[in-house]
Amino acid sequence: MLVDTNVISYILKKDTRAKLYEQHLEGQTLFVSFMTVAELYRWPFEKNWGEPKKQRLVLFLKNFAVLPYDDGLAWCWAELTGKICRGRPMPLADSWIAATALRHKIPIVTHNRKHFENIPGIRVISES
Repeated sequence: MLVDTNVISYILKKDTRAKLYEQHLEGQTLFVSFMTVAELYRWPFEKNWGEPKKQRLVLFLKNFAVLPYDDGLAWCWAELTGKICRGRPMPLADSWIAATALRHKIPIVTHNRKHFENIPGIRVISES
């Protein structure tokens, strides 16, 4: 399962919406895109976190396997943004996360169903 940034955020912040996704995540191999890691690493700079809180974030992310950038992912992203989603702009981070799901042929767990549901080949799991 590829876990979208918003679901990770709910878990980290102990948001009540995290409970909605427990059933989908429990017992699964959990992945995040390199883009999700980058989005989460931005938080300490935006919110002026101290070193201990940054380290808790880094430790938390060890619960997920990070799917990195590679050439195949770049081609997948290029096709997604240049052909599949032409005329339907998609936020940059979401397009990389969608391409990651496509590249690795894994479902995406997200609270933003509408961002991914019209992309052929992506199985979206959402409680929104």
